[in-house]
Amino acid sequence: MFLDCKYTALALPIRAFISASDPPYPSMMLPRYDQLKEEETTMEDNWKGIKEALISTCQEVLGLKKHHHKEWISIKTLDRIKERKNKKTAINNSRTQAEYIGENKQVKKSIRADKKKYVEELATTVKKAARDGNMKQLFDTAKKQAGKYSKPTTAEQTVEYFKEPLKRPAPMNPPDIEAAHRDFPIDVNPPTMEEIRMATRQIKSGKAAGLDNMPAEALKSDIE
Repeated sequence: MFLDCKYTALALPIRAFISASDPPYPSMMLPRYDQLKEEETTMEDNWKGIKEALISTCQEVLGLKKHHHKEWISIKTLDRIKERKNKKTAINNSRTQAEYIGENKQVKKSIRADKKKYVEELATTVKKAARDGNMKQLFDTAKKQAGKYSKPTTAEQTVEYFKEPLKRPAPMNPPDIEAAHRDFPIDVNPPTMEEIRMATRQIKSGKAAGLDNMPAEALKSDIE
């Protein structure tokens, strides 16, 4: 199961999901951090160890987000779906085709009604958010209504698309361009611990995990 976007702690602070009976998240992380300190490793190895410790602790303490039915489907419709399933089982046993067809129509009708009601509620929420100037709720609701986006274009597809339009022969007399000046006043020393803490605090909560598969709340749970 993929870890990105599936931790139950994505929408709220990570501590809010830990019950009184669970070991505190930071206290579970400390022994794993101490183990990393005792080992003589490179920076990449350290980051890999921290990443694995964070992800494994998230799984152990918080668990993975469970897949549920669509939020707009009502209990009444779920009961109809269950009844349709029972009728499907019955038709396989006794071939009661007419009963299943009737129940199937009722399920589809109920689903359409639920979805219509859900879309109307989203539209009302969008109007209220726009009227109140709540831009976050406005865009979050609009994204929810738009549904899933198509997969992003891959690098290979981009190359294939631009290969012919941009394919040109090399110039006969290429210009002599001097190398750019690279002596910039930039501090390239490794970041200090305080700089790392500051950058971690500035990460926005409630966002989807990146390529490292770690939600911001996991990194910010015990910065010190």
